[in-house]
Amino acid sequence: MSSTIKKIGVFTSGGDSPGMNAAIRAVVRTCAYLKVECVGIYRGYEGMMESDFKVMDARSVNNIINKGGTILKSARCLPFRTKEGRQMAYDNLVKAGIDAFVVIGGDGSFTGAMTFNEEFNFPVIGIPGTIDNDIFGTTYTLGFDTALNTAVECIDKIRDTASSHNRLFFVEVMGRDVGHIALNAGVGAGAEEILIPEENLGLERLVESLRRSRLSGKSSSIVVVAEGDKTGKNVFELKEYVEEHLPDYDVRVSVLGHMQRGGSPSCFDRVLASRMGVRAVEALLEGKTNLMVGVQDNKITLTPISKAIKGHTKIDKELIRVSDIMST
Repeated sequence: MSSTIKKIGVFTSGGDSPGMNAAIRAVVRTCAYLKVECVGIYRGYEGMMESDFKVMDARSVNNIINKGGTILKSARCLPFRTKEGRQMAYDNLVKAGIDAFVVIGGDGSFTGAMTFNEEFNFPVIGIPGTIDNDIFGTTYTLGFDTALNTAVECIDKIRDTASSHNRLFFVEVMGRDVGHIALNAGVGAGAEEILIPEENLGLERLVESLRRSRLSGKSSSIVVVAEGDKTGKNVFELKEYVEEHLPDYDVRVSVLGHMQRGGSPSCFDRVLASRMGVRAVEALLEGKTNLMVGVQDNKITLTPISKAIKGHTKIDKELIRVSDIMST
């Protein structure tokens, strides 16, 4: 273990995700266990620029492992993108005696950390916290599993109404650039069709698929749509197109939105956050920097932040095949 790092900062940045509090707790308690001071940085890089710091000990993170959101708050900070803003943040960290930090967030947060490390040679380790599961170098990001469970629970409730009224529901889930939530939640909830950015189904093929479903005896249908899907301009255009070409369908739209980000984290996310938080602190004390903690083949790994940012996650082709078979 390195003896040069005596005080570690921890903060959350970007969009919140379930499991962030569990990760904060893991970082703080690992620091306490290893006799290293820990400082919570409120509101991400914005708080870093304003010296919004608070010393945290093992007791300060009691009863947060089960809470959604982030007790350290989060904010997007445009001034930090400037050299002057980062210099201000660095000066505040030095003044507070903070020797390194752990950032919990997504690719935007990691980009800021990587730039900061390159400019000031400041030790940084990232923990991937985003429900989209779109960070390269880890099979799962914090919050993905919880968001899936939330989406499936909501779709199950919507199906009750769809079945009662013989309706077709388009259910939009989060996923601007990737379809991991839509694909997994769609399979888990038994959706008839799943529309994701990676696979452009096409409007004509969608209509034909729904027509086959009706002819096969299905009186109601669920179509799960990732918000970034390219089949139509948006989910409401899909509704209008289907109504025009399949007038027998009574079509409704439900946009799940930000409810997918909230709520108590699943056991999986709590355990993953705990493992990642411990490894993040250990990595800093081993003299490592500019790395992201991930999990692959159920083993905790370290990936260069540059690769985590620039790499692309791949959609599970096998799951797409399963989805096609299950929609028969």
